[in-house]
Amino acid sequence: MKRREFITLLGGAAAAWPLAARAQQPAMPVIGLINGGAANIFAREATAFSKGLNETGYVEGQNVTIEYHWLEGHFDRVPALVADLVRRQVAVIATPVFTPAALAAKAATATIPIVFGVPEDPVRLGLVASLARPGGNATGINIFNQELAAKRLRLLHDLMPKAVRIAVLVNPGVASIAESTRRDVQEAAPIIGLQIQILNATTVGEIDAAFVAMAHERPDALFVVGDTFFTSRAVQFATLTSRDRIPAAYAVRELVEAGGLMSYGTDLAAAFRQVGVYTGSILKGAKPADLPVLQSTKFEFIINLQTARALGIEVPPSVLAIADEVIE
Repeated sequence: MKRREFITLLGGAAAAWPLAARAQQPAMPVIGLINGGAANIFAREATAFSKGLNETGYVEGQNVTIEYHWLEGHFDRVPALVADLVRRQVAVIATPVFTPAALAAKAATATIPIVFGVPEDPVRLGLVASLARPGGNATGINIFNQELAAKRLRLLHDLMPKAVRIAVLVNPGVASIAESTRRDVQEAAPIIGLQIQILNATTVGEIDAAFVAMAHERPDALFVVGDTFFTSRAVQFATLTSRDRIPAAYAVRELVEAGGLMSYGTDLAAAFRQVGVYTGSILKGAKPADLPVLQSTKFEFIINLQTARALGIEVPPSVLAIADEVIE
């Protein structure tokens, strides 16, 4: 072989080495994250999820791939989406603050790890055997939003002590949440001197219809039950409550930032971060069965003072003093 031919052959082989090495590298694990809301509404929470992953050594695009599935209230897409993730054998299915996806994933697979965030007891939902020892392929965090409904109602009364007639909007599409919240609110209302009118909505059109009903009944305030579908309709609620000049109390800050009067509930960014931490821990080898279900410990009371002024509501100083954040 001539020297020039040998150098050419050697150079070609050397050029091929990096390609071969790259081809042999294992593919990055894929996380399928499902939430019923919208990406623009949950931007802060998505960042918190990534932060939780970072804390365990995983960085999106470097050593892990995250597939975000924001359903924007289209819960009917859940079964097909979960089936696709299971078929492709993703590394982890994460369902922060979205009970329907957690339940669908649990029904669809007994092997792929699931990290959930749910607003009620995950044992009662059938996601885990116990909080301390989940025992299966799922674990996560209970964000308590439904258990906090009665306290949220009391805070609304403290903020608007003259309000008596309260319309409560519930999504019966998530039956367990709707039933428990309806019960808690109806039990708490008489104790603090409130009259409750229950309204149901599972679609965009039914939210509009609920506001038509309220226009006839003229309640003093609207109490919206914590629900991912409702959160995904932040702009719709802001438009309707502004048009009808009705004070609205919510479970999450995103709806207050959009123009609602107040919210009280779990800090969802903290919950998303913890789901990220658990997801990263599982990617590193931890078993969901051995990771105890966590309980939210960070709650926030948010008041939109600008909305209060627009509605002619004078917020008592005692209520302002206990708010975690006041939107001016």
